[in-house]
Amino acid sequence: MNITKQVVLASAVTLLSSIATTAMADGEALYKAKTCWSCHGKDAKTPIIPIYPILAGQNKDYALNQMKDIKSGARNNGQTAAMQGVMGLVNDAEMAEIAEWLSTLK
Repeated sequence: MNITKQVVLASAVTLLSSIATTAMADGEALYKAKTCWSCHGKDAKTPIIPIYPILAGQNKDYALNQMKDIKSGARNNGQTAAMQGVMGLVNDAEMAEIAEWLSTLK
């Protein structure tokens, strides 16, 4: 493969990666993609069991800090065990996007 083809291929990969990242930077899309909905409900208001929190309308800073604490292990109780595995799939920027979106829900 010559250098021109390599540069074009690398540019195409970078562009596609950038488009995918931009498309997923939406809190609602991340909430779905990271499977938050499977326990907390598609509307973030109907968790699958009553002890799971309703996330819709939650203060964004509180929600973000809870996600970070669960991911880091600072918050570690019986209810966080299921979340710890999922939070390993979510980076800080994505947590912030999800928290922001959740705070806008009524």
